[in-house]
Amino acid sequence: MNKSKFNTHLTGKKVTLRSIQDEDIPLLWEKIYANEQEWKKWDAPYYPLEPHTLESYRSHENARKERLGSEEPDSRLLIEVDGQIIGTVTYYWEHKPSLWLEVGIGIYDPAYWNGGYGTEALTLWIDHLFQSLPIVRAGLTTWSKNERMMKVGEKLGLTLEGRMRKCRIYEGKFYDSIRMGVLREEWNEMHRD
Repeated sequence: MNKSKFNTHLTGKKVTLRSIQDEDIPLLWEKIYANEQEWKKWDAPYYPLEPHTLESYRSHENARKERLGSEEPDSRLLIEVDGQIIGTVTYYWEHKPSLWLEVGIGIYDPAYWNGGYGTEALTLWIDHLFQSLPIVRAGLTTWSKNERMMKVGEKLGLTLEGRMRKCRIYEGKFYDSIRMGVLREEWNEMHRD
């Protein structure tokens, strides 16, 4: 296992993104599974949260790291504010042979919603992925009830690329699946220093 990829540390003005260490697992597990899961009502609630004990979650995290290719960056980083874990950013391959990559974010503590933390975290994350991988596009998938996530995508310059109408059902109501994305050249143009 390439240990250096698991020592990633990206710093912004409000947030720090860093690799998950073994000692972080209990607190991260508690934030995801043990508390009231208000965050899950917005993060694809039509998919049930896979249940984990602390030990099965630790195994799940170790398996995630083992699955990464030798040239791939860490696929999940913690989001911290003033040394406190507030969430994670992720990426996954929708179709690896064509380098179709999707990003994700979860901020587990509602006290950090609407404060610009997610916007900065995703900016750092997408920038890191464009620097670390030969991808030409970064995508983000959400759903039409999650207006905060769509606004973050818009702020970052992601384009609405697809709207699959009424294909998500939650609490008896239908919602659209939303696909957004940004091309490397668009990102570089928008985020030039």
